[in-house]
Amino acid sequence: MNEEIQNQEDEISLIDLFAVLWRRKKMIITITLIGVVGAVVFSVISLVLSPETSPLPNKYTPSALMLIDNKSGGGLSSMLGSMGGLASLAGVNLSSSSSYSDLAVYLTGTNSLLDSVVDEFDLIKRYKIEKFPRASSRKELKKFLKASYDTMSGVFSISFTDRDPVFAQGVVNYCTGYLEKRFDELGLDKNKIEKENLEINMANTFQEILKLEEQSRRLEQSVTSTPFSSGGLPAITTDINRISLELEAQRQVYTQLKVQYELLKVTMASEKPVFQILEMAEVPDKKSGPSRGLLCIIVTFAAGFFAVFLAFALNAVNNIKNDPEAMAKLKGTGINEKK
Repeated sequence: MNEEIQNQEDEISLIDLFAVLWRRKKMIITITLIGVVGAVVFSVISLVLSPETSPLPNKYTPSALMLIDNKSGGGLSSMLGSMGGLASLAGVNLSSSSSYSDLAVYLTGTNSLLDSVVDEFDLIKRYKIEKFPRASSRKELKKFLKASYDTMSGVFSISFTDRDPVFAQGVVNYCTGYLEKRFDELGLDKNKIEKENLEINMANTFQEILKLEEQSRRLEQSVTSTPFSSGGLPAITTDINRISLELEAQRQVYTQLKVQYELLKVTMASEKPVFQILEMAEVPDKKSGPSRGLLCIIVTFAAGFFAVFLAFALNAVNNIKNDPEAMAKLKGTGINEKK
């Protein structure tokens, strides 16, 4: 019996709720339609206006891809290994997860990189920053500059979002070049550094060989073309022999450097570099946001919920107005006092 009464009360409550919505159906439909039309008009206007004046301009997000080898030995791993004992004594935990990819993500958020981008592209003027230009420009840049690392593929990516696709591409490629240069400065890729040193030494040795060959040639020409006294010829012959010895020594040095260089090239061909650019950023032809269709859907549902809430609120206000006891309580007087 009690269950039947409860079901009847629930049924009456649902009917009352539906009745309230039905009585206010015109208001609910009107508010919802106003929300839909407003969202559509706003979306169309934001699309028609130029990016500089649009309240909701298209955003573009180009990205660059880099391959970072966390398994390479040398720089970071040896440094962490040598610091392990001291770090543990100091209470610092250097886990095995520390890697070149973590370093790349960290470098992307450093003040040196952020300030370099701000100065290179004059972001203080572009973002119209007046107060605290250095700190504010860094904060603004961090909103749009993102770096991430995919542990499955080992690919590090960096992206930047802006309404100007060409400008965004320039920022990404500049950051990519900055990171590559920073990795080189830190000396993490030992093979690359050794290769550059060998190239410099080979170039210097080759120039020295050319210089000695030219000196030897001039001395030989002077011997054949100019008559010498008995005392001058031995001195020239001594110089020729000395230069010949130096020239032979330089040629041997160059040969050894060349052998080392070729062996290093074979080694580098079999190993992955620590930091390798896979793909530079391109000018995107498709926007990354905003989704105006999703905006219209959200506004439609929000307007509908607001209209329903308003219908129940107005119904509650009417019920209170029609209830003398409730009105008396709101006025601060009771019915019994009036009697």
